[in-house]
Amino acid sequence: MSVQQHTAPGTAPPPDTHTDTDAHTDTDSVTEVRTAPGKAPRLTIRPARQARRGIRVPRWARRASGPVGVLLVWYVASVTGVLPENVLASPVDVVRQAWDLTVNGELPSAIAASGKRAATGFVIGAVIALSLALAAGLFRLGEDVIDSSMGMFRAIPWVGLIPLFIVWFGIEETPKIALVALGVTYPLYFNIYGGIRSADSQLIEAARMLGLGRLGLIRYVILPSALPGALIGLRYALSTAWLALVFAEQVNASNGIGYLMSNAQQYFRTDVIVLCLAVYAVLGLICDFIVRLLSKRLLSWRASFDGDGA
Repeated sequence: MSVQQHTAPGTAPPPDTHTDTDAHTDTDSVTEVRTAPGKAPRLTIRPARQARRGIRVPRWARRASGPVGVLLVWYVASVTGVLPENVLASPVDVVRQAWDLTVNGELPSAIAASGKRAATGFVIGAVIALSLALAAGLFRLGEDVIDSSMGMFRAIPWVGLIPLFIVWFGIEETPKIALVALGVTYPLYFNIYGGIRSADSQLIEAARMLGLGRLGLIRYVILPSALPGALIGLRYALSTAWLALVFAEQVNASNGIGYLMSNAQQYFRTDVIVLCLAVYAVLGLICDFIVRLLSKRLLSWRASFDGDGA
């Protein structure tokens, strides 16, 4: 930004206040200050020139650059022999195995079985987490009774409860679903509870002054304030559901993605193991993408920071 001062003839020049930032000449405007005898200074501002923009890479391409780079490094390491096949199969072998398992129907059947377990466990865990979070967040008695207990149980590794679940529920579908539900409950509960308790007290007081009753206050003020935290908890819960399913399907499973992994482990089939892990990752990515779209739709009223730069 350049600032220039002009004075009338015969007057002493003012102190030098000229500054020049050449690095920003494309975006900064040029300001001129003129003074005349007996008149107030006049400020003249020229409109800034638009900055020259280079080629911009689309965001989807930048997001894909990381996974694509990993695949390229993996492929080059496998082709050159740096990564032996007995340690990790090449991506070409993994894709070939995915095609074979898809054609014979084994992979779609495994995805359907695992998806059913994950969906059932998620629904059960979400109902439990929402009920507990509402009771603890809206009522002081509920907080005293529930929150401390949830904090205590959270410290217990839920994977370590698999033997106890087998004793309680047997070795069929119930312990698998229960493990997924348990893994989903904690992130949803703490994020919903935190969202409820982080509601602006001044906004609540203003709503009370406008005549909103308790139900109206919960519906129109507290729950919308808790929605961002609930959606964050939803993202964590969905990823935890697939993580819990990895462990759950190692317990006497006769179908599912974990069953394919367990069989591949016995025969040292790293291509099938990597394929199953990739399927888990893709399913988790799809769920995360759905939650992101849901967040944009439900939180369209909320102004948020989207990051600086291109």
